[in-house]
Amino acid sequence: MKILVVDDMPLMRHVLINMLRKLEYSNIVEATDGLQALALLRHQHFDLVITDLHLPKMDGVDLLTNIRQDKALTDIPVLMVTCEDSTDKVKQVIAAKVSGFIIKPFNMNVLSSQLNRFFFRD
Repeated sequence: MKILVVDDMPLMRHVLINMLRKLEYSNIVEATDGLQALALLRHQHFDLVITDLHLPKMDGVDLLTNIRQDKALTDIPVLMVTCEDSTDKVKQVIAAKVSGFIIKPFNMNVLSSQLNRFFFRD
């Protein structure tokens, strides 16, 4: 299983990657913004994208929209990580067909339960 983690904050990427590794996910690639993530997605296969909503160059909604509009990428689950509490922004992300949400701050149990929605593990 290959996971793309997208966040412009190094500390947040580090925390999320450490949680994923503790959950025994080891094939993890990092991106610092939406444009970098989209370039990676177009050149490598990923099973899941975990992205922050607020990113430089291309935000999480635009990244999600690009993924959903690309026939080669459209079926990749996208998990949005955010501290956003704006109803309008949340509706916009849902309309863009996000696969799931994680609200910051979160713990490993929250992450694990979201991942289990996409991947059944023995």
